[in-house]
Amino acid sequence: MKNIEEFHWILASGSPRRKELLEQIGIRPQIIPSGMEEVITSTDPELVVMELSEQKAEDVAFSAPEESIILGADTVVSVDGEILGKPSDHENACEMIRSIQGRTHQVYTGVTLIYKDQDCDRGVTFVEKTDVKVNPMTEEEITAYGQSEEPMDKAGAYGIQGAFARYVASIQGNYDTVVGLPVSRVYREWKSLMEQEDEEE
Repeated sequence: MKNIEEFHWILASGSPRRKELLEQIGIRPQIIPSGMEEVITSTDPELVVMELSEQKAEDVAFSAPEESIILGADTVVSVDGEILGKPSDHENACEMIRSIQGRTHQVYTGVTLIYKDQDCDRGVTFVEKTDVKVNPMTEEEITAYGQSEEPMDKAGAYGIQGAFARYVASIQGNYDTVVGLPVSRVYREWKSLMEQEDEEE
């Protein structure tokens, strides 16, 4: 079996955080963001991220060269089962921060891997969940963070790897899931896909 670095990886996302996480484990992906319109048929956070990761990966896989591995991913933040997307403006970011401060919420990242083979495509979709506990925040802290640029392109209006880390009390689960891509699980699932390939040859 070839090493993970020897495959042609395509990241169906423009997220610099996901690119950095893949590079951390030796993958230098080609970046081809999916241009598809997202279609959600569920309100369950786990099902939503799996569905969207599949749509992104399949969209890019359609025109990808053979012998490529396409990775699609999607991350949502959930409070009491309600999904928090990316904030529409700074006031919306402040509202989201108010809803998660002083309590525990969930972060779900769904990932789809598609190995595009000359015979047939094979793939896997999975989801990881991490609980994040946020310390109580003052209104001044909420406003200062919400009015900054950091939360504007992030699900749930915060980046755990940025300034918001000062408010995070603890996490239960995989840290990389919160950043946007659980790379240890990606590696395990890739190995499983490749083992299936070897068995069928």
